[in-house]
Amino acid sequence: CGGSISNPSGILQSPFYPGSYPNNADCVWEIQVENNFRVLLTFRDIAMQSGRCHYDYIEVYDGPPHSSPLLGRLCSGSFPTYTSSSNMMTVRFHSDSRYTFRGFQAHYSSIPADHNTTLTCLPNYMRAVVSKDYLQSQGYSAQMVTLNDNRCQPTVTSHEVIFNIPYNSCGTIQEENNDTINYSNMIKVTSSEHIIKRKKDIHLHISCKMLQNTWKQIMYVAEDTVDVNENQFGRYDMHIGFYNSSSFLWQVHNSPYYIDLNQNVYVQASLHNSDQNLTIFVDTCVASPDPRDFNTLTYDIIRNGCVRDSSYATYYSPYGHFARFKFNAFEFISRHALVYLQCELVVCRLGDRSSRCYRGCISRSKRETSSAEEKVNVVVGSLKLREGSRNAGKVK
Repeated sequence: CGGSISNPSGILQSPFYPGSYPNNADCVWEIQVENNFRVLLTFRDIAMQSGRCHYDYIEVYDGPPHSSPLLGRLCSGSFPTYTSSSNMMTVRFHSDSRYTFRGFQAHYSSIPADHNTTLTCLPNYMRAVVSKDYLQSQGYSAQMVTLNDNRCQPTVTSHEVIFNIPYNSCGTIQEENNDTINYSNMIKVTSSEHIIKRKKDIHLHISCKMLQNTWKQIMYVAEDTVDVNENQFGRYDMHIGFYNSSSFLWQVHNSPYYIDLNQNVYVQASLHNSDQNLTIFVDTCVASPDPRDFNTLTYDIIRNGCVRDSSYATYYSPYGHFARFKFNAFEFISRHALVYLQCELVVCRLGDRSSRCYRGCISRSKRETSSAEEKVNVVVGSLKLREGSRNAGKVK
């Protein structure tokens, strides 16, 4: 029921399809394909409570769910096709507590966007590329292409005009919009004619919309390792790793990393972005012996900003791009040597007291999002209990 999807194509369907879907379901799928591609979604079957779609329905959004236009709401009738305007689309399935039916099935795929211009959202800057063939077809040359701030010059190759635009300079505008922080700029293509003008100017509006909620997954074996893997799915580029002390000077890279039961485990989350007006917050960290299942046998270290493990403590960081904390190492039971830790990290504007980063512990009912939270799951390392330390005591 829901989740983040990055495959180039696949099938979405209601829970238990083609059997009857459950009551009170609320599933949100976020489909994010490769940069400069679009999402094509086609419904193949819809059998739900009909009418005005007030009770059971499907919603399709042109991007993330809280800040994007609604492309359509449906519950019966024809089988429509939707195309996103960017590389992301959200599908929400909702059912109430009354009637239940077969549900829906839909197929999605990624299709190339117009390659006259391309935009890539990198950790420290936006990379905008304009095709020279496109410029020539419109009667322009590469020398007529400028950024909104013309002090930031492009790189011109034999086929392209390339702008590397920082998030915090070159006239980039920053604004917050529900579940995203938006960075926008404009590339202008203008004629050199001053008195008589026969060609229209071209304004290329570019925008990187960075999702604020990011999930990272870290693993330790509770006597094995820290391998760092960073993944970017059009979200903020986050890293999380183990450190050997509360000074956070030396990251642990040896494999395996042997620890004792009840030994302090030091963790640092960091944001890689050129915008210094950002801060990060550790919202939730949940431990599990199974990296594929964070529901059956789990242990909350912190959830929704509320500390659940008495050994959890945060550390001061001199920079907003870092969040530091520790807890005591444990194993679930003797047969579960591996312990996986999945953390939800939130990015906010620095000093925005109304944002999630400054609200601390909140109950689930007060959360603005439920299954619609943005998640990225990455295994970055493992710890392993030192042999003999297990007999000193057990923590479940």
